[in-house]
Amino acid sequence: MAVLLAVSNDMAAAVPHAPDWPALDLLPHDITVVPYDTQALTESAKSDLVVLDGRRDIAAARTMAHLFASSGSTVPLLLVLAESDLPAVSSDWGLTDFVLDTASTAEIDARIRLLAASAESNAVISSGDIVIDDTAYSASVRGVPLDLTYTEFELLKYLVQHPGRVFSREHLLTDVWGYDYYGGMRTVDVHIRRLRAKLGPEHEALIGTVRNVGYRFSPEGGRG
Repeated sequence: MAVLLAVSNDMAAAVPHAPDWPALDLLPHDITVVPYDTQALTESAKSDLVVLDGRRDIAAARTMAHLFASSGSTVPLLLVLAESDLPAVSSDWGLTDFVLDTASTAEIDARIRLLAASAESNAVISSGDIVIDDTAYSASVRGVPLDLTYTEFELLKYLVQHPGRVFSREHLLTDVWGYDYYGGMRTVDVHIRRLRAKLGPEHEALIGTVRNVGYRFSPEGGRG
């Protein structure tokens, strides 16, 4: 099982081993350690589960949790924290589960396996003629596979996850590209145009333009 361990920057130097947490390092999983930045989002696409290590910096863990939630990521988030930080955790963090750093190896392993199994059963997203398999990192329209880049896939997935909702370019840049992206608004238009081209003339209307506002996914747009 592929587990991504996101840690505060001062702990990231311990790569490739799980830093200062023997319980996780003993588990029979493929563990990749990354620092708290957008690399975690990128790497999470290849992972079954993300573990946020909040033992030393709970505020940074909260920021990363919010980043994952706003990106539309469906990868389970398991937060590890000290008991003293429990009062700081709230439902708006978008966590799937949390565990205390004093938990046994057996408990941690059980939680990881249960979360990954639950996510796998909910990995397929469909709306209208679009079907997205987040586990296989694939998308299709009426059964025809789409050849998408990473960003195109993430953009399409985000729109499909919110059918009918209108998103401004600024909103899409923040949630799909990330908080630290400094490109212009035209980037969104370019990717939308490419997505429509790959959907083809029969299905390009699935992604509609709302004048002076932004874009939305319309499940009925590709039917006819």
